[in-house]
Amino acid sequence: MTVAPTNADLTVGKGPAGAAGGKAPFKLNFDLKQSGIYIAFALIILLFTVLTGGDLLAPQNISNIIVQNSYILVLAIGMILIIIAGHIDLSVGSVVAACGAFSAVMMVNWDLPWPIAVIGTLAFGAIIGAWQGYWVAYFGIPAFIVTLAGMLLFRAITLMILGNKGIGPFPEEVRTLANGFTDGFLGNIALGPLGGADLFSVLVGLAVVAAMAFVQYRARAARIKYNQVVDPLWLFITKVAVPAVLIMFVIIQLARFRNLPWVLVLLAVLVVGYTVVTNRAVFGRQIYAVGGNLQAATLSGVKVKSVVFWLFVNMGVLSALAGIIFAGRLNQANPTAGNSFELDAIAAAFIGGAAVQGGVGKVVGAITGGLIMGVINNGMSLLGRTSEEVMLVKGAVLLAAVAFDVWSKRRTSTAR
Repeated sequence: MTVAPTNADLTVGKGPAGAAGGKAPFKLNFDLKQSGIYIAFALIILLFTVLTGGDLLAPQNISNIIVQNSYILVLAIGMILIIIAGHIDLSVGSVVAACGAFSAVMMVNWDLPWPIAVIGTLAFGAIIGAWQGYWVAYFGIPAFIVTLAGMLLFRAITLMILGNKGIGPFPEEVRTLANGFTDGFLGNIALGPLGGADLFSVLVGLAVVAAMAFVQYRARAARIKYNQVVDPLWLFITKVAVPAVLIMFVIIQLARFRNLPWVLVLLAVLVVGYTVVTNRAVFGRQIYAVGGNLQAATLSGVKVKSVVFWLFVNMGVLSALAGIIFAGRLNQANPTAGNSFELDAIAAAFIGGAAVQGGVGKVVGAITGGLIMGVINNGMSLLGRTSEEVMLVKGAVLLAAVAFDVWSKRRTSTAR
């Protein structure tokens, strides 16, 4: 028997009338929890720009912020996936040190070609991740305990490898990855008051902005096609234009200094790749399912143990990559490398919007959280503040981010 549609069904975007009309309903869509981090980032940049007299946004300083925080941003990508799944990894700082030491032994002491040494180091990181992932996923020991033990174990392994001394120097290619910049291929162009900038870097920025706009346009068109709620056109254009202007400003500033840092290129590849995985791939949806509701994920057929295991393997590989970058930046493997890196990576994930209970978070948010920490470090340094003052501000920001997450959840549950 066919049930006739009611008046409530004959509205735009609902039932037969909505489908026939072909119009999607418009709604101002602003999620404070997801968008607040970007607003806070903009306000922090504005604050330090004013306090430093514009020095924060100088071309060389922007480049320094990216290069000096690159390894933390790499760790933050892996850490937010671990946190989304409802776990934590306290060992990444020690793994960074151990992998940096292992790479130094292969490149310097054993004189292996650097590509082979890099691949070997990434494999070493994967083995470390598999070791920890096994105890968490298959043996059932809480990740907090396993990685706390790992923090001690891999720091000890670092000291055993290095023997309380640094090993270096690293090959030129590894130093270039950590500290180098892309070459100017097409010469400079005049930019009026901004001076000159490398044309190739500017074209790369325009291509990135065009790709972002195209992806968002296609997403909006798909929602309209299925009569789903979309932002008004003026708001959609604003959401596309503001990030585009910011990206082009950063790229032009970098192009005015020494062009794009190679670590920025690497980070861009990682961010795009992991964003696609988390948003489009089945594995990405399984990560959110495991962290959001473990029991429901299990009943839905998700291989929870396998997902958790591979997340820790991934964290080990990214820690190894961060170890190579950090050692290449210092031009030696150091026994004290990686100290407190785990705290910065965890803070970046939580400041970037990860939920304490798991199930929530974005890769771009983790990168934004890491950049917030980097801007605070850099801005306070430009202002001549002491290290204890920097730690005080960073701790307050982290506490505020987690408190906001807890408050927003309570507010949502109360509204229901």
